[in-house]
Amino acid sequence: MKVMFAFLFISVFGFSQIDSTKVVVPLISIHFSGQIPAGDLSKRFGPNLNIGGSFMFKTKRNWIFGAESNYIFGRNVKEDVLSQLKNSDGFIIDNEGFPADLRVTERGLGIHLTGGKIFSFLAPNPNSGFMASFGAGYFHSKIKLYDAQQKIAAVKGDLAHGYDRLSSGLSLTQFVGYMYLGENRLLNLYFGIEAYEAFTQSVRKLNYDTGLPDTNKRLDMLFGLRFGWILPLYKKTPNEFYYY
Repeated sequence: MKVMFAFLFISVFGFSQIDSTKVVVPLISIHFSGQIPAGDLSKRFGPNLNIGGSFMFKTKRNWIFGAESNYIFGRNVKEDVLSQLKNSDGFIIDNEGFPADLRVTERGLGIHLTGGKIFSFLAPNPNSGFMASFGAGYFHSKIKLYDAQQKIAAVKGDLAHGYDRLSSGLSLTQFVGYMYLGENRLLNLYFGIEAYEAFTQSVRKLNYDTGLPDTNKRLDMLFGLRFGWILPLYKKTPNEFYYY
């Protein structure tokens, strides 16, 4: 019985690896999100997708600092900015008198400086755990018009600016989730809930469809789920192991 117990002990624990140190390491990541707009942004757009990247620096005390960029895109445009270009049948006619192929989509961009902390309690190693971060930076959103055949004079070149509703301004971000940095360096990821609050205003002098300037102050918000893959830039072996 003692021999069997010793065999089981060696089989289970003989090659186990226990990370004993917190490491200082730069982290490069790419992430993907699905988001739902709120506030003034919800009057213009529906759900969107978000893809981006970040560079973070994790300290030995598990503080994280860095910068990230986000590219926002979607097809759920609620605001009809082309109503004055449509005929009685609801079509936009091109320069040759045929129904035009004009596609209306959402585009946005966010650039933020971020900071936060990893809380390693109940985590598999000291470099992983629940994390919370906050950021501040720049955000803009707009309606993108794509004239597939380049046959609509009314939206050609800079004329499209009169319909795109480009709005920009200061924005804040928050993220709450979980980060895992694997001991074997291969599996490194994070996931959680994110939020944006942007204090924006139109940068266009005039909206062509209304013939009026847009001077309203906007509160554009986004809420979503984010998943990211991380590449740690270790300079040396990040873990110290004890063998039993």
